[in-house]
Amino acid sequence: MEGPRFGESNATYTARSPKLLLHSLRPSRLTFSNRVFAAVYACAIIALFYRHAHTLIYSKTLVSFSVNLMLFISDLILAFMWANGQAFRMRPVYRKEFPENIEKVMKTSDLPGLDIFICTADPYKEPPMSVVNTALSVMAYDYPAEKTSVYVSDDGGSALTLFAFMEAAKFAAHWLPFCRKNNIAKRSPDEFFASNYSWSSETEKIKTMYESMKVKVERVLETGKVGDEYIISDQDRQAFGKWNTDRFTRQNHPTVIQVLLDKDKDRDTTGHWLPNLVYVARQKSKTSPHHFKAGALNVLVRVSAAMTNAPVILNLDCDMYSNDPITPLRALCYVLDPEIQKKLAYVQFPQEFHGLNENDIYACEHKRLYKLNQIGFNGLSGPNYLGSGCFFRRRALFGNPSTLILPEIREISPDYIVNKPITDQSVLELAQHVAGCNYENQTKWGSKIGFRYGSLSEDYHTGLRMKCEGWRAIFCYPERAAFLGDVPSNLVDVLGQNKRWAIGLLQVAFSRYSSITFGVKGMGLLMGLGYSFFAFWPTYSIPITTYSFLPQLALLNGLSIFPKVSEPWFLLYMFLFLGSYGQDLLDFVVGGGTIQRWWSDQRMWMMRGLSSYLFGITEFFLRYMGIPTQGFNVTSKVVDDEQSKRYERGLFEFGVHSPMFVTLTMAAITNLFSFIYGLILFLSSSNKEGLFMQLFLSALIVMNCLPIYHAIALRSDKGKMPIRTTITATFLASAVYAAASFILK
Repeated sequence: MEGPRFGESNATYTARSPKLLLHSLRPSRLTFSNRVFAAVYACAIIALFYRHAHTLIYSKTLVSFSVNLMLFISDLILAFMWANGQAFRMRPVYRKEFPENIEKVMKTSDLPGLDIFICTADPYKEPPMSVVNTALSVMAYDYPAEKTSVYVSDDGGSALTLFAFMEAAKFAAHWLPFCRKNNIAKRSPDEFFASNYSWSSETEKIKTMYESMKVKVERVLETGKVGDEYIISDQDRQAFGKWNTDRFTRQNHPTVIQVLLDKDKDRDTTGHWLPNLVYVARQKSKTSPHHFKAGALNVLVRVSAAMTNAPVILNLDCDMYSNDPITPLRALCYVLDPEIQKKLAYVQFPQEFHGLNENDIYACEHKRLYKLNQIGFNGLSGPNYLGSGCFFRRRALFGNPSTLILPEIREISPDYIVNKPITDQSVLELAQHVAGCNYENQTKWGSKIGFRYGSLSEDYHTGLRMKCEGWRAIFCYPERAAFLGDVPSNLVDVLGQNKRWAIGLLQVAFSRYSSITFGVKGMGLLMGLGYSFFAFWPTYSIPITTYSFLPQLALLNGLSIFPKVSEPWFLLYMFLFLGSYGQDLLDFVVGGGTIQRWWSDQRMWMMRGLSSYLFGITEFFLRYMGIPTQGFNVTSKVVDDEQSKRYERGLFEFGVHSPMFVTLTMAAITNLFSFIYGLILFLSSSNKEGLFMQLFLSALIVMNCLPIYHAIALRSDKGKMPIRTTITATFLASAVYAAASFILK
């Protein structure tokens, strides 16, 4: 059964010309083969569980029963995740847009307004200049400036971030006309000046201005305060005066809304209007919940509604700069199509990244999450919301397609037309009011209106709820990346980020809005299974941990737990293994990846299962039982030069002690000794056929753990494995081996 579909024909915008295509659709050539393979593979899984049932029933000892039960549970989870993943392979489709036709079917003056949301939370983990570059890149879109408004949410409530954007507002008057005049594609100043641009006196002048701004902002960041020498006007004194009190802290402060550019007043150096630029720091109080990023986004929805109320909203992470100035027009190819407009909630672009090293050692590209799986969703009800690079129809945040849920104030409803300047006193007062920390009390915000609360993964939760309400979405994947972001360059940040995602996904998976129940009922079977693949992603830690320790410990004790090579069941196991890995490799390479990056991807899948997913599940259930755990952490976007060089060389960055490194090192040590001992046993034993699969599994994991061995024994730089981690892991691995030997013998 498939979920509802829409726009399956080559949809056109017919208002002015029925011959002009705005977008087209092409099914994947792999669809038929995917379905055939799924049927064959499903039969193999059924046969596997027949064997599991047989071995469980005829187990002669408690130990053998326990071992077989653990393998059965692990394979059950793997089968469940495989079944969920098939949703992406049943009807993948590719879409193409024709943005050049927008101007032929609609006048520029008739284009819808665009409100752009950029969220940041910590000037020391998310450098203000990175956020500034993101803002400047979207302010310079090939889109009418008078219809564009950029709202920056500073959830850290930092005067340093405000100062950076005051400087950016001045620089924008020079940067935007420079981009228009030279028709440059990379409109992030940092990226443009780092490229092989054509030299000219004008370019050097702009570069000097930019470097001057950058030095000024970084100097303020280094000192930790905005000095008096930078506060020149009364307007500046009034803005920064709010921070001159002990009562203003990161967790406790009033609302700060500063209009930095006004499209009705401010012009660039060539006389063209500049887009609106508004700084927003919502009110914070230690006694009121703030709901993390979802809460910040809902404040921006209300503040922007009070000030501009554009029908289209783009939300971006602070480091996700625009790489294509016509991206809004690509989104409008779907938003303006009357055939799909009524039920269209959002147009999602993939998250893509610059600065990845050659083999993407941390698998930060997330090719499946951000591309392949979304292409699979594209033939159903559309992609899940990925948290950034998403164009929303504002109307979709207020109820289902057929029922508009009005907010408590008429002036912030999606159909309200704002006819006052953004600097009007009544507009600013309303914006201040709706940004208050207690405004949402006894309202539907976060439950039925706006971005949804209840999960650290607000993007997944919001997309799921929208789909269940009847909304649809489009995955837009142009050849030129629409947005490019930064990636962590050290392993502890990568694993920490994945642990946070794991907790957020589990919060939805074990709630009343679980995709396996609520989702299947609201979206259909395939969409429900697809969303379940993400929701239960962290459960991979159970089979990964089991297969990283149990067969190896059995091998160290000379026990065979898999079929012999000469037995027919061996062929079944090899088919299941090679079929899964082979299809995974094929999908990855067909999707534009390389074999080297695929190897990195499957290695990080194993590493995440032994660390971030394992700790994420543990922390989730501790929270579920009311036991306090570590709070929300922002992923650092700061780049250390030495660390960056090691990353470029393809070296894993350990460096600091982390509990997540301990479990990884335990698995590495256990598998190394298992492989060495197993190889000796294999060569000297008569039971070669019985030990082959365990030896093969140990060898595969040892190959995946090569960066860990390298960090333990062969490196002397700051990124090596800390001695404390190695000693702790060795002690715990020895304890596990001793316990296993006692039990198995």
